[in-house]
Amino acid sequence: MRISTVTVYEQSVSSMNRQQAGFLKTGQQIASGRRVVNPSDDPQAASRAVGVSQAKAVTEQYADARVGARNALAQTESVLDSLSSVLERTRTLLVQASSDTLGDADRQSVASELRGLYEVAIGQANATDGNGRYLFGGYQDGSPPFQKDGSGNIEYNGDSNARALRIDASRLMQVAENGENVFLSVPGTAGHLACADEGNAGSVTFTGPSVVDATVGEHRDRHRVAFAIDAGGAQTYTVSRYDEATSSWAAVPGLEDLTYESGKPVTFAGLSMVFAGDPADGDRFEVAPAQKMDPDIFRSFEQVLAVLETPADTPMAKAALRNTLNTAMREFANAQDNVLTVRASAGARLNELDVVDSVGANRMLNYEQTLSDLVDLDYVQAASDYSLRQVGLQASYEVFTTMKTMSLFSRM
Repeated sequence: MRISTVTVYEQSVSSMNRQQAGFLKTGQQIASGRRVVNPSDDPQAASRAVGVSQAKAVTEQYADARVGARNALAQTESVLDSLSSVLERTRTLLVQASSDTLGDADRQSVASELRGLYEVAIGQANATDGNGRYLFGGYQDGSPPFQKDGSGNIEYNGDSNARALRIDASRLMQVAENGENVFLSVPGTAGHLACADEGNAGSVTFTGPSVVDATVGEHRDRHRVAFAIDAGGAQTYTVSRYDEATSSWAAVPGLEDLTYESGKPVTFAGLSMVFAGDPADGDRFEVAPAQKMDPDIFRSFEQVLAVLETPADTPMAKAALRNTLNTAMREFANAQDNVLTVRASAGARLNELDVVDSVGANRMLNYEQTLSDLVDLDYVQAASDYSLRQVGLQASYEVFTTMKTMSLFSRM
């Protein structure tokens, strides 16, 4: 077998190149801190690392979504806190205005402060999230959800939806409230309300209603107490029940043309009320669960302001004042309970975000550890390999240097 000089030269160069490639690869691993620099270094680990990286990216997106959710909920909670303070002050002023010691001028002063609170409530209802979106407009968050119509009444222009964000793979969280839920609703635990008809001309005032027999299912329906004065001056009343199916009122059997006695309790459908004063023919009072009385914070403000700014110089005006304030105090109490309920819900979701953040952080740590196990470099092992390859490279240099000068002629 013959070995030519060219063959010896090529083998030496090839060995030197292999040593240099291994040395450079180890240096690249040390510089990058990764064992798997290219997929060819460890195809299986590289493939698994791609899947873990994708899962990690998704988890990071959920974390960003939670930041947005937390900001939205914090702003909502802050607005509801302010609104609760407004309603608390409103209730205090209504108690003050109901005092018989106040005159028309005093009630005008109360009305002035109430009007300021009314405007504050409208401002809170049209609060934005800092990005130009209205908090309480539902999906219609590009324009103010509460605006005055041609008659000066506040109307809701949003919808009944609520924006939500997916904060985790299995959790879609509501991050905003719609105006109906906050300003046009009452909690399920709200009691009953009574209100006097705006056209009442008598001096009858009411107390109640209160539930005296919860087993009577009809107490959950709308009822109306209507007064009548016959030709002889006798005062009677009739209780009617509203039929949801036919959208009409029908007298309750056995509760027709009953004799009215001022101050005597009137009992019907498991409810009890006390009427006092002299009715006019056609005076009416409606009684129903608060949920069926079309709750509306702004309408309550408007009714109270109207009656406080009207002089109570007649028995009819005094009765209207008393009845309106009685109804409004219950309405605002229900409204505040509703706001506190919604605020508690927002607070619970904020707490849930903290829990989900903790779970997400632990998940990210697991992903980081898995990625490290798959592709990160063991620096101790890499340093040893680096030194070994450096020695091998230097040896290949020396072998090449020695071999290139050797010749059979030098042995002759």
